[in-house]
Amino acid sequence: MSRILVVDDELSMRELLEIFFLQEGHTVEVASDGTRGVQCLLDNEYDLVITDLRMPGTHGMVVLERCKELYPETPVIVMTAYASTETAIAAMKIGAHDYFSKPFQLDKVKVVIDKALERRRLVLENRSLRAELGQRTRHGFGGLIGRSSEMQQVFSLISRVARTRTNVLILGASGTGKELVARAVHDESERSGKPFLVINCAAIPENLLESELFGHKKGAFTGATADREGMFQAADGGTLLLDEIGDMPLGMQAKLLRVLQERKVKVVGDLREVPVDVRVIAATNRDLEDEVTEGRFREDLYYRLNVISIDLPALKDRPSDIPVLAYHFLKKYATEFDKQVLDISPDVLQRLLRHPFNGNVRELENIIERAVALEEGDSISMMSMPPGISEASQSYQLSNIGSGQLPDDGVNLDGLISDIERRLIEQALERTGGRKQDAARLLGITFRSFRYRLEKLGM
Repeated sequence: MSRILVVDDELSMRELLEIFFLQEGHTVEVASDGTRGVQCLLDNEYDLVITDLRMPGTHGMVVLERCKELYPETPVIVMTAYASTETAIAAMKIGAHDYFSKPFQLDKVKVVIDKALERRRLVLENRSLRAELGQRTRHGFGGLIGRSSEMQQVFSLISRVARTRTNVLILGASGTGKELVARAVHDESERSGKPFLVINCAAIPENLLESELFGHKKGAFTGATADREGMFQAADGGTLLLDEIGDMPLGMQAKLLRVLQERKVKVVGDLREVPVDVRVIAATNRDLEDEVTEGRFREDLYYRLNVISIDLPALKDRPSDIPVLAYHFLKKYATEFDKQVLDISPDVLQRLLRHPFNGNVRELENIIERAVALEEGDSISMMSMPPGISEASQSYQLSNIGSGQLPDDGVNLDGLISDIERRLIEQALERTGGRKQDAARLLGITFRSFRYRLEKLGM
């Protein structure tokens, strides 16, 4: 429910708008002239002000100006029976949110009103979030940020899991923050004072992965010029995150299973087994049950790792976290770049809330980092947004691109191409089960080019 002030010297107009807004569930106050309207503004703050321009005595422009002085963030809509381009431009230059001319249709007015009230809601939310910037956020857990019910459940599970010694499997799409969850589990556990190490199982060739995990003796293979400690030994007493565990070769899966069962590692080139005390957390963006069914992942290892699972929701499934995360990244990069960018404009926030975020939290962070780097004012504006965000008619353009239709208001070609590129890459990854090299071949590009595009698009 919003509080609305209507200023108009016509009784019938005041009554019409009052009845309309009351039916919409809002609280309404009316003023019969500009002087009374200004007095209402001095006494109260409103979520929306609607004022006629031509009134006896105090002009509607004065009401607009006074409202902008007292409450800069309150949207003002002006009405006039003497509509002209000059009048509208003058009002908008002073700061009017929008205008409509009399007579008008209520259904069209409703669209303008709803848009203004939505902007006001975002402004109030921004104000609340800004107040938290200098405080320890109540919406965070370790390095994780989120106020949605989905993330609150994740925080609760992390807190309970951390007190145990059992293995944990973290599931979630790329960019959702799986490593942050693993670190939070470690930091909340009794092992917090010990090492927390991460190894990406997909980034290391199979012939080197065993050495990386278990270490090797000098002369164990060509290039082994000295003894080397493996990740398990280096993480002794602490936590080891096996990221992208779904990409681990079957041969290594068998060796990992033995380590988890025996709590001992066999160093490459050595006959002895070394005892280790390591908590293993595994993470993947794959469906391991499907991988087991397809014979690409060992069933016994899956059940050994999946004692407790934490499933991270995609950002598109928790849109209420977008503003909180956006302000978190704003503060982070404003400090890092030493820039006085303190706010995010409501227009930008609205557009972010409508964005699909296929790259999840990582994509949002990249967008805010870019915006802070480019922004020249004290608030992130549309000018600092990447084409995929700043182009309002992107969905329309994509739906018509096949027919070769050019929208009346033109097209952002770079943004459109980026969006198409993103969608094709997503489809290729989905079709190949997340295997990047196969996806690159499907798209007819080199793996190096594929990785470059992923980085460029924040995927």
